[in-house]
Amino acid sequence: MGAVKTDIEIARKAKMRPIKDILAKIKVPDTAKAFSPMGRHIAKINFDYLNTLKNKKDGNLILVTAITPTPAGEGKTTVSVGLNDGLNKIGKKSIVCLREPSLGPSFGMKGGAAGGGYAQVVPMEQINLHFTGDFHAITSAHNLLSALIDNHIYWGNKLNIDDKNIVWKRVMDMNDRALRAININTKGASKNFPREDGFDITVASEVMAIFCLSNNIKDLEKKIGNITIAYNKDGKPIYAKDLKAQGPMTVLLREAIRPNVTQTLENNPAFIHGGPFANIAHGCNSVIATKTALKLSDYVVTEAGFGADLGAEKFIDIKCRKSGLKPNCVVIVATIKALKMHGGVLKDELKKENIEALKKGLVNLEKHIENVKKFGLPVVVAVNKFVNDTNTEVNTLIDFCENLNVPASLCTHWADGGKGAKDLATKVIDICDKNPDKFKFLYDDKAPLFKKIETIAKELYNASEVVADTKIRVQLKDFESQGYGKLPICIAKTQYSFSTDPNLKGAPKDHVLPVREVRLSSGAEFIVVVCGEIMTMPGLPRIPAADSIKINKKGEVEGLF
Repeated sequence: MGAVKTDIEIARKAKMRPIKDILAKIKVPDTAKAFSPMGRHIAKINFDYLNTLKNKKDGNLILVTAITPTPAGEGKTTVSVGLNDGLNKIGKKSIVCLREPSLGPSFGMKGGAAGGGYAQVVPMEQINLHFTGDFHAITSAHNLLSALIDNHIYWGNKLNIDDKNIVWKRVMDMNDRALRAININTKGASKNFPREDGFDITVASEVMAIFCLSNNIKDLEKKIGNITIAYNKDGKPIYAKDLKAQGPMTVLLREAIRPNVTQTLENNPAFIHGGPFANIAHGCNSVIATKTALKLSDYVVTEAGFGADLGAEKFIDIKCRKSGLKPNCVVIVATIKALKMHGGVLKDELKKENIEALKKGLVNLEKHIENVKKFGLPVVVAVNKFVNDTNTEVNTLIDFCENLNVPASLCTHWADGGKGAKDLATKVIDICDKNPDKFKFLYDDKAPLFKKIETIAKELYNASEVVADTKIRVQLKDFESQGYGKLPICIAKTQYSFSTDPNLKGAPKDHVLPVREVRLSSGAEFIVVVCGEIMTMPGLPRIPAADSIKINKKGEVEGLF
């Protein structure tokens, strides 16, 4: 057996087709009105063309989620790409919709986020490094608002902003823990007002959330205007529109908001647009991209970040609630390696067959299946195969799923491309054709905010209770009195466990969900609930991916997955 090629080696040998040919497959005309090429292999769809699609019938929406992530890997993106190629391989018109990678994890712990093996989207390097500049536009728009706040105070503070009650932080698209808390305006002109500030990562920005939840430019501008930026000295909220910020911020986003189109290794269309994290935001690509893809194909494969307790829940309770979208089928990605980790096996021992540990770890998969079914959605399990998985282990997993009356499919897309996901594609089509349509949300809009948090914690996380101090409970009541009681909840917590302790694997029960902070996202229209030790500005690991990323003697990028 020869050496296994790296993802980037496979990507470089890809026989990419001009983007106009990719768009022609979904009948997007080669005109200036329809799309704008961003080089030879990337394009942005134009709104003039999007407006012509309104009356077209929607295709089937397939949501790809996963078990609780581990260092062993699960592979949601590879499954999403492989399934999309598999659907096209059996003669169906399908588009995959993914999030854009953040530079934070690309240079931090995770590395690139364009799939892997023979189930990738390309051009891989551009996608992972700046892409079409969307994230930079979001960062600039966000920080323009920060600058306008400080400038308004500098020039007399007509709005009477309380500089000790400014809730709008700055952002950057990189993991930098040193910027979580900073002091600004400590030197300089006499008019300067020293105050505490801080940075979040761009993917946690409310502008990113708004970007991904807006239906069009007008909707984008309206939502930006409704961002709560601070409170005045009487305790009344100040909005971005009070600073007339929505106009210039929308201008910065007017090109970025158009969906990006690339291709898979098998030359099938891929929409890659927006990228909020699921552990600190709502973890889905843009509504505009998803809705556009549904008008242009029979099937749309999209992913939600991390496990179903985070990504799938937010996809449904936030994205679907706000957009009217409704999945026809949910794919839960599982790997034998990850399940064995949930069963107590250390990473170094995962290559060895261990049926006992696998069976023990299956409680994690079972809980995620249970969670998805609470939304009334049909489930299929994608078993993402690794080289060291034994037949006995594979059969144990598939038998377990069958005993739960859940179809399971062994997927080899990483090695075989779309061919390796044909069985999964067939099972997905079968579920979509049956169309049971029992879809429902986890909680009612009218439920009190704290009750919504409790429902998520108890129903999806197996928590026994939610603890929050009086200050937080008062804040939630204040949000309700201000008219925000009907907003959905966006929980920010570790992705590595159902609990807030990343070391608790499997499906822990009767743990406590501690609420550390609540934030009003009045523009994006949800309440962020920060739990445990999760940070909205992550830090780099001891050995970041950046250590091995460089340009080699051939002028090629090395180290980017």
